[in-house]
Amino acid sequence: MDTSSAQSKSDCLVIIPTYNEKENIRAIIEAVYAQPRRMDVLIIDDNSPDGTASIVKEMMEEHPGRLHLLERKGKLGLGTAYIAGFKQALEMGYEYICEMDADFSHNPADLPRLVEACEKGADVAIGSRYVTGVNVVNWPMGRVLMSFYASRYVRIVTGMPVNDATAGFVCYRRRVLATLPLDRIRFKGYAFQIEMKFLAYKHKFRIEEVPIIFVNRVLGVSKMSSGIFSEGFFGVMRLKLGSMFTKYPDCSATISEP
Repeated sequence: MDTSSAQSKSDCLVIIPTYNEKENIRAIIEAVYAQPRRMDVLIIDDNSPDGTASIVKEMMEEHPGRLHLLERKGKLGLGTAYIAGFKQALEMGYEYICEMDADFSHNPADLPRLVEACEKGADVAIGSRYVTGVNVVNWPMGRVLMSFYASRYVRIVTGMPVNDATAGFVCYRRRVLATLPLDRIRFKGYAFQIEMKFLAYKHKFRIEEVPIIFVNRVLGVSKMSSGIFSEGFFGVMRLKLGSMFTKYPDCSATISEP
């Protein structure tokens, strides 16, 4: 990396997993860069046959030092994509690590609000669809109800005071990802999102929900499946049962408020 690239490095990295997102990828990256807070981007592509990675490689020349690409051999699961991204973010020295979808269901304009919440004391800031009601646009009612009550179910079973446990729009402070046992995360689908929040909660990291409006994708194809929901439903029980026999360190004792 040349001197100018090193100087332009942000303290915040936005991780975006992709599979067949050629319709969205250029626009979502540019939308992140358009935010008033400077952020870098890491794309984790699971060998998209539509050429998503090729578009990212072209853009890397336009944004040297700010755009990174991790290519994997195939569809290995959302959870493993984020774990790989988290590890790379830690190696690269980022303080704030965000995760979001590539399809504009998460508004990049909300990213600075998530990072600001962490700058003000939160360890995990969740872009929450349900903290102020139900803020979802263009989803079928059945899917809205399933998602909403899934989060209620998680809250009841685990005792975790989070309204949107399956949210995939999150900012973590570095110390959270450096503390959690990333190599022992068990779930690959949307249950991964629940497991990460549950582990942060059990370690007594401070979790804050930031209200957002979630908009269903316009371009591309959803990756949701019935298997993903099944993993989440039964996985919550496994998380709760496992936690009953596990002692977690109290990380709040080592946190100094800003």
